[in-house]
Amino acid sequence: MKKVLDKLCDYRRYCWNQGLALWNDMYDVSLILNDKRLKPSERKVRDELVANKEDWQYQLSARCLQLAVSDLGKAWSNFFNKSIPDWGKPKFKSKKAPRQGFKTDRAKIVNGKLRLDKPQGITEWFDIKFKGAKSLEGDLKVVSIYRENSQYWACLPFEVEIAKKAKTGNKTAIDVNVGHFNYTKGKVNTLPDHLKKLYKRIKHYQRQLAKKRVVNGRQAATSNNYVKTRAKLQRYYRKAVNIQHDLIQKFTTQLVDDCDKIAIEDLDVKSMQMTHVASKGLQRSLFGYFRQVLAYKCSWYGKELILADRLYPSTQRYANCGYIKKGGEKVGLMGNIKHGTKHNEYVCYECGYQADRDENAVANLLALIE
Repeated sequence: MKKVLDKLCDYRRYCWNQGLALWNDMYDVSLILNDKRLKPSERKVRDELVANKEDWQYQLSARCLQLAVSDLGKAWSNFFNKSIPDWGKPKFKSKKAPRQGFKTDRAKIVNGKLRLDKPQGITEWFDIKFKGAKSLEGDLKVVSIYRENSQYWACLPFEVEIAKKAKTGNKTAIDVNVGHFNYTKGKVNTLPDHLKKLYKRIKHYQRQLAKKRVVNGRQAATSNNYVKTRAKLQRYYRKAVNIQHDLIQKFTTQLVDDCDKIAIEDLDVKSMQMTHVASKGLQRSLFGYFRQVLAYKCSWYGKELILADRLYPSTQRYANCGYIKKGGEKVGLMGNIKHGTKHNEYVCYECGYQADRDENAVANLLALIE
């Protein structure tokens, strides 16, 4: 079973690289000849790859090639849309990448087991057991199988009918910060103590791998100790990501259950990554993932998501009197040096009122809903 899955992962990477090389050639020819009719498309690339199939390719699932070219077409369409968060030109897949996988749209749930495609020459089906299979409902769509840290994982998307949640008449606003989210009912800690301990272990194993690379150079990756340490590092990374995603999922579900209107900031996270220290904190706080999850849940359950403009002074404006700090009076990452205030302090120089910076930002965002 493992050999078949490994072959499908390699075949998916092969189809992607072959399709991308062909797509690049067609695109260059269309630019040189200035002929729009020669521009590549998903259908042209797929037909060319199918026509030039090797004999060994017929022994593997044809859906790998079809879905790889389909994803390549989506990647190229995203390349011409700069509003996409991970905007960029599609790249070739490397066999050294820690994560490999493939997709299939012919998988089924049979007798509580996941049944994948049956390759040519194989008489028996490949059925995979997993917990909770009998309780799944809905139409199974494109299944993603991927290998990471010598283990295989399956993503099973089901199309189900989502019922709209009842209206509550409540509204809230969220001010995202490194390590915590503030909203009208309090604060949610996104970096709990057990997560900080995991990051300490991650830092420890990263240093061990760096020392091995310094001493042994390129030969370090071939040693057994290096492979074992890297496996431990990947395991702790996965634990940390699972904890963070669990926190975000539970918090966003609570928001859409309790509130009808939700206001958040439209942050330019890339511009906020001024130093490597700030970048690490921003990445661990998952600002982009929080907005993505909250957006699709609001769309699912009929709730309204309000995005504050990037130039909206939620941090510099005092919610009660409307005074906006400018120039040397602005509150920065280290507070205000001119007046000697701290990072979490907001002092209004118009009326002299002092408030918590994050709570003041939540009040400013909440004013957008009214």
